[in-house]
Amino acid sequence: MIPSAFEYHRPGDVSSAVGLLQKYGDEARVIAGGHSLIPMMKLRMADIGHLVDLQNVEELKGISVSGNSVTIGAMVTQAELIAHGGLANAVPLLREAALQIADPQVRYVGTVGGNVANGDPGNDMPGLMQCLNATFTLVGPDGSREVAARDFYQSAYVTDRADDEILTRIAFNAVSGGYAYEKQKRKIGDYATAAAAVLLTRAGEKVVTASIAMTNLSDTPVWSEASGGALVGTDCGHDAVMAAVAAMLNDIDPQQDNRGPIEFKRHVAGVILARAIARAWARA
Repeated sequence: MIPSAFEYHRPGDVSSAVGLLQKYGDEARVIAGGHSLIPMMKLRMADIGHLVDLQNVEELKGISVSGNSVTIGAMVTQAELIAHGGLANAVPLLREAALQIADPQVRYVGTVGGNVANGDPGNDMPGLMQCLNATFTLVGPDGSREVAARDFYQSAYVTDRADDEILTRIAFNAVSGGYAYEKQKRKIGDYATAAAAVLLTRAGEKVVTASIAMTNLSDTPVWSEASGGALVGTDCGHDAVMAAVAAMLNDIDPQQDNRGPIEFKRHVAGVILARAIARAWARA
């Protein structure tokens, strides 16, 4: 189908973009890479009167790795994440996950900010950012504020971002230790049936810290504090992994859809998480 008629705006800075959102209210939406919004407009699931394109906003671009601090502009593409050597060294988990998003054509256009901000439970980056304990910077008419990724998502497509706010950047600390992003999907380019992000550190034969997040298994990404906690102090053996899986299964709430029934999704989630833990432990 063809989208309904709309006016196109291409501001050059964040303040101008926010001003347009204020001016047009519910009729305006920002667009980054467009992979979520444009299909909804073509299907007439979203009726947008004013489209605010962020492609010319330079302050939303760029990757900074300074010491232990990492900052990513909202308009950075998945391809830029993959190609950035400093980022790959500081947070290899991010590159591993980005390589599993859709296909190269999508990754050259799709942005980190768009993936994070629209609240789609099938997107890969939200759970990943929760695993990394990232902070999102939002800018609106009243200035800027920061929100933890673990507090940002409320339900499917509903986040803490107000309609007249723009997500401008994502910040987190560089990580050391073991990492893994495991994803099961029906075909290349599809959303995950289940995906798991794991970060852990070890001292000798014991897990010291562990962070686990799951994707597309509830109406929001799920950071499972109990699952990570089940690994801490263990040797990451079979019993510890099964305890982590059991804790994760208590936190997710998958729904039946064309990717399978609920019990299948729960089974896949357990298998994926066990694989991710094993790889992260081996890399730690």
